[in-house]
Amino acid sequence: MSALPLQLLPDNSSVLDDGSLAVAGVPVADIAAEFGTPLFVYDEDHLRSRCREAVAAFGDGVAYATKAFLSVAMARLAHEEGMHLDVATGGELHVALSAGVPGDRLVMHGNNKSSAELEAAIDGGVARIVVDSFDELDRIEAIVEGGRSVPDVLVRVNPGVDAHTHEYLTTGVADSKFGFGLESGSANRAVERARASAAMNLVGLHAHIGSQVFAVDSFERAIGALAPFVNSLDLPELSVGGGLGVAYVAGETAPSITEWGKVVHDACQGAGIRARITAEPGRAIVATGSITVYTVGTIKRIDGVRTYVSVDGGMSDNPRPVLYGSGYEAFLPRDVMADRDLEVRVVGKHCESGDVIVSNASVPTDIAVGDLLATPVTGAYGFSMGSNYNLVPRPAVVFVAEGQAELVVRRETMDDLLSRDV
Repeated sequence: MSALPLQLLPDNSSVLDDGSLAVAGVPVADIAAEFGTPLFVYDEDHLRSRCREAVAAFGDGVAYATKAFLSVAMARLAHEEGMHLDVATGGELHVALSAGVPGDRLVMHGNNKSSAELEAAIDGGVARIVVDSFDELDRIEAIVEGGRSVPDVLVRVNPGVDAHTHEYLTTGVADSKFGFGLESGSANRAVERARASAAMNLVGLHAHIGSQVFAVDSFERAIGALAPFVNSLDLPELSVGGGLGVAYVAGETAPSITEWGKVVHDACQGAGIRARITAEPGRAIVATGSITVYTVGTIKRIDGVRTYVSVDGGMSDNPRPVLYGSGYEAFLPRDVMADRDLEVRVVGKHCESGDVIVSNASVPTDIAVGDLLATPVTGAYGFSMGSNYNLVPRPAVVFVAEGQAELVVRRETMDDLLSRDV
């Protein structure tokens, strides 16, 4: 197979004279030597560029979906670039507030927000709470009756649109744990309830059809399904959520945030929607902005079967292949443009046969124990979905910009693994 497609790498990647990879001017080998592996390496200017693109496409109010990747440094970066932040749990809310993001730049999500989470959101002054159930309406009313301030809310509407993505990533069909169904009439009942309640200010609607969506006509269909309902209510805001897909492997292409924004705005204008349109991109902001760097520890050749390449991470830092069958590319940072003629299975170090990072990876034939091996497009849902399976410490995270690599999340230590035991 040919060399790695360079468009899968962060924007500020370059191939040095010796054929090795640098990110934002820093050789990946040097970054790995300083911070160890496994390691998430983010191109900071790439992240900032995508944030600015989102603000340009959707205007003030567009929110970064922090579930894709959140740390104090990422929260500050998105806020500095003019984005709101979408948080879905008390933990994400706590990190965003601790990073210094003002509450009025936050949107609170979640299909099962506890009373404690809702209280924290209201006390933190969040700009919007996206209401997801009648039980949540009850909780908000009880909280406000207890003396807290009245929050602004959006009602999450399930438009009944199939986004044609993985079953686990589809959220807009009728059979979903998220939102109020449009066809069933529950969305209308939720709106009527919220409008009549003195415990909340209904300012708009929210819809999210799924994640890793490549077909932008899915957003057009969702807007078409929602338009009569939206227009009948004449509310000032409509959030179309997020879900824009990104290319992970050779041969895939995906719309840009700018292209997605144009499709959404054109569809809303064509449907006569007068509300201010916002959105919540996450994966499209961070996914391509990072690579994960591993060290090869074992190469096991089974004649007539396959070759296994084992690295020092695995499903604990990237569970997506196990959960969704997600595909990735693999390459050697020491020789980015090398032909990748050897097919191997890249696996992790966990006691699990399903601990696969790249099921059918193409790598150079001279791959050897001790090599650095990297997977691109790992900026979303790797670090954030990671675990301590087999009590493997979580990787460090580095931001690289203008020739400098900065540690933004330190590697977990063995003592960290004991920190919650009593």
